[in-house]
Amino acid sequence: MAAGKYARKRKMREDFKNIEYLKTGNSKQKEVYRILKDNLILEKLAKYSPILVGTIPIRIDIENSDLDIICFSRNLEKFETDVKANFSKENQFMISIKNINKRKSVVAKFRLENYDFEIFGQNIPTDQQDAFLHMIKENEILKNRDTEFRRSIIELKRSGLKTEPAFAKLLDIKGDPYSGLLNY
Repeated sequence: MAAGKYARKRKMREDFKNIEYLKTGNSKQKEVYRILKDNLILEKLAKYSPILVGTIPIRIDIENSDLDIICFSRNLEKFETDVKANFSKENQFMISIKNINKRKSVVAKFRLENYDFEIFGQNIPTDQQDAFLHMIKENEILKNRDTEFRRSIIELKRSGLKTEPAFAKLLDIKGDPYSGLLNY
């Protein structure tokens, strides 16, 4: 009996590592699923353990929300080469190497089917990267709040706040909203 209860509880949680949940989501999630599949985006990144993160998976996106895909690579030069080979022909393609939180990171941006994409690579497993951890924490908070809280987050985002600062404002988190959210 306990095993069945555990399985049901586990099934109720989204598996953000597998985009199949998008197929039964809202209209934007269904459209994003189609775009990702039709263009083989995740297949092209498969060896880098890609995960779609950000606001669209947890339904707090706004009109101009982009598609953020995080990746893990021990060899960022190879990752950069592969990203260029697969996506450099897309509209507005650009790629750069940055230090983010004292870690070398590859960031590629492009536009495809009316969506801005950002592909982000670090030498950190994707399920340990900040973007994934923030999304999981935000989803957990949203599940424990009412629909008004979700609407308030979306409105704050529409007014120009980034996601983590919007959560920090509503939750009265002081200091850095990014680390504060993870510790909430």
